[in-house]
Amino acid sequence: MMSQEQNDLITRTGPKDPCGKLMRSYWQPAALVDELEGARPIRAVKLLGENLVLFRDESGRYGLIDRHCAHRGADLAFGRLEHGGLRCAFHGWLFDATGQCIETPAEPKDSKLCQNIRQRSYPVVEKSGILWAYLGEGEPPAFPELDCFVAPGTHTFAFKGHMACNWLQALEVGIDPAHASYLHRFFEDEDTSTAYGKQFRGASAGSDLPMTKILREYDRPIINVEHTEYGLRLIALREIDEERTHVRVTNQLFPHGFVIPMSTEMTITQWHVPVDDENCYWYAIFTSYTNPVDKQKMRDQRLELYELPDYKSRKNSGNDYGFDPHEQATATYTGMGTDINVHDQWAVESMGAIQDRTKEHLGSSDKAIVQYRRLLRQEIEKVGGGEKPMLFLDESRARSIQGPATMDGIGPTQGWELYWMEVDVKRRRGAPWAAPVPKEIADNVHRLTAAE
Repeated sequence: MMSQEQNDLITRTGPKDPCGKLMRSYWQPAALVDELEGARPIRAVKLLGENLVLFRDESGRYGLIDRHCAHRGADLAFGRLEHGGLRCAFHGWLFDATGQCIETPAEPKDSKLCQNIRQRSYPVVEKSGILWAYLGEGEPPAFPELDCFVAPGTHTFAFKGHMACNWLQALEVGIDPAHASYLHRFFEDEDTSTAYGKQFRGASAGSDLPMTKILREYDRPIINVEHTEYGLRLIALREIDEERTHVRVTNQLFPHGFVIPMSTEMTITQWHVPVDDENCYWYAIFTSYTNPVDKQKMRDQRLELYELPDYKSRKNSGNDYGFDPHEQATATYTGMGTDINVHDQWAVESMGAIQDRTKEHLGSSDKAIVQYRRLLRQEIEKVGGGEKPMLFLDESRARSIQGPATMDGIGPTQGWELYWMEVDVKRRRGAPWAAPVPKEIADNVHRLTAAE
C-alpha cells in the first residue's frame, strides 16, 4: 500500500505536477494521422490536461496551438482553414502553425497588433501513423529506433481507444503477465487459423497449442523482471512439462508504453497517454515482420468496438460492458464478449477514475508493477532535480535503443534463456525490412549458438 501523497505523485500529470513535468520530457501521441484526413483537417485535442487544437494547413504543415483564441477566448476548433493558417470564426484573427498571429482583420489597416500576438504552440511530427506532440521545454528528444518506427508504412498500422480512467492503471494492466490467465480466459479454443488481428487467439510459436489453452491451463506463471535502458523486460514462464516451457517476453517502454507480442508475425507497441487525470487514450502501432499489414481488416475489426470520432468503446460502464451471466458461466471468464480490449477496459475503469492505491494489497505476481512504480518515482525525482530522465535521447544515442525483443513461444525447459532470443533474432533477420537486432541479443545468440 502507499499513501495518498505517493499515489498523487505518480498519477497526476498537469503542467505543475511532478509527473506532468516528467511526461512533458517526451513526445506524446496527440492524434492518429487518420483523424486529420478529409476536407477539414482540424481536431480538438486534450493532452496532459491542456486544451488544444490540432490542424494541417494548406501546405501540409501541422500546427498544435491553444484551443482558445488569444483575442477573447473563442473556440478555435470551429475555426476556418485559409490563407496559411487557422482563422478564428469570431473576429477573423488568423494564426499560423507556430501560433503566430498573422492577421487581425477587424483592426485598422495599419495596425501592427498581430505582430505581438502568439498562441502557445507545440511542435508536431508524423511518425508511423501517429501525430506526436512535444509539450516540454527546450529541444525535444530524438525518437529511439523502435521496430514500429523503423518498419515501412506497409508493415505498420496505428489505432487508438479511449479509457475513462487514469493513465497509470491503464498502463499497469499491460505489464501484468498473470492477469491474462484469468481476465482473458476462454473456456473453449477456436481455430487458430482465423486469429489474424486478435491477441491471445493464435498458436504459440514452436507449437500448435492455442494461446487460449496455455493461458487457461497454466495459470501460475513464474515472472522475471529485468531492468533495461528503455524500462523493464518481463519474462513470464509457464512450464508445460519437464521438457517444455511456454516463454512470453514483453517490455515496459518508459514512461508509459509497452511492447508485447501479438502473434508469431506481429508485435504491439502501445502507449497510455493522459488526456487528463481521469481519462486516457491508448495508442497502438501494430508491426509485422512478415507480410504487409492488412490495414483494412485491422481497422474494420477495431471499429466493431470503437465509435468515431472519439474512439470510445460501444461497450462501457453505461451498458455493463455487455455483461452476460450465461456467457460467464459457459464461455468466457468475464462474460463480456471475446474482445480483450473490453476485458481490460472493465478491469481498469472499475477501479475508479483514479485507483485508490492506499487500499490495495500487492502479491508476488505484481513484481513488475512494483518495479515500475519505483522506476517512475525515481525518474520523477530526476526531472524535479533538473536532470534528463531515461530514454530522453539525443540524435547520437537514438540508435542505442533498438527493438525491443519480444517473444511468445514454447521452448525447452532447460535452455529457454537462449531459445527466446534465437526466435526473436530469426524473425528479425527474416523480415522483408531492415529490422534491427538489439546488440545485447545478437551478441548472446551469436556467442552461445557458436559454443553449441
